[in-house]
Amino acid sequence: MPVGSKKWWKTLGKQYQLLIMSIPFVCLLVLFSYGPLWGWIVAFQKYYPGRGIFGSEFIGFDNFTRLFKDERFYLTLRNTLVMSIMSLITGFVGAIGLALLLNEVRTRLFKRTIQTVTYIPHFVSMVVIANIVLTFLSPDEGAVNQFLLWLGITDKPIYFMGEGSLYWIINTLVGLWKELGWSTIIYLAVLAGLNQETYEAADVDGAGRFQKMLHISLPGLLPTALMLFMLSLGSLINTGYEMQMLLGNPLNMDHSEVLDLYALNRTLGAGQYGLGVALSIFKSFVSLILVFTANYFVRKGGHARLF
Repeated sequence: MPVGSKKWWKTLGKQYQLLIMSIPFVCLLVLFSYGPLWGWIVAFQKYYPGRGIFGSEFIGFDNFTRLFKDERFYLTLRNTLVMSIMSLITGFVGAIGLALLLNEVRTRLFKRTIQTVTYIPHFVSMVVIANIVLTFLSPDEGAVNQFLLWLGITDKPIYFMGEGSLYWIINTLVGLWKELGWSTIIYLAVLAGLNQETYEAADVDGAGRFQKMLHISLPGLLPTALMLFMLSLGSLINTGYEMQMLLGNPLNMDHSEVLDLYALNRTLGAGQYGLGVALSIFKSFVSLILVFTANYFVRKGGHARLF
């Protein structure tokens, strides 16, 4: 209906209770998401904390020029995109696969046990997770190295965290272990809401478990998976820096440093605050482009083409 028409105002009046309930959340969104955007002006200044925003020199797009001329920026951009894509693919495939398997479990105790075991890492601090990983992968009495030595696969301990080429795999597996169980919650809820008569009809037709999973459960998950995929694309370039900072070291820095860690080192480490804000603006625009691009292909081609 056209905005501002009588029918539009009438519908708005009927939903006044929902509008009133949404006011606090809209205020929080404006205060914490849109309010800080005025600080983007730092990206166009030679900012000094002692002078503040209004006392710092305006230098135009110099910070963006320095950013795009820095070879380290492109290295961290590569690392960010590669690790994000690897985590996105393994996370979606793993979560959907685990949800489908758990949906087929008929023993309630076993199902709840598996769910609890896979949920727990989500609530554990990243500092603890990093220490567990470093302990297991340690070349000095680490469980993984001891197992490889026992099998005879290697004759000397491997320093996993010193191999830059292995870091992307380690980062992906650690992220998958930490968030896999938590990511399945939504998919399990969707599966629980599917029409059970469809499964009964499939039983009458002689369909097996795998056939029902492939032709009923999986198609039922696709709309939700599609929506979550689109939302995840917006944060594809925002991987965070906690895991990279905790597991990174000078030996694997060329593979572990991401954009957020690059910005942290340039701002708090080198005092280049304008460069850090310029990087933040770049990430925001890339995220917008990714979301709008995904939305365009979904609306134009439908579910089948995106997947």
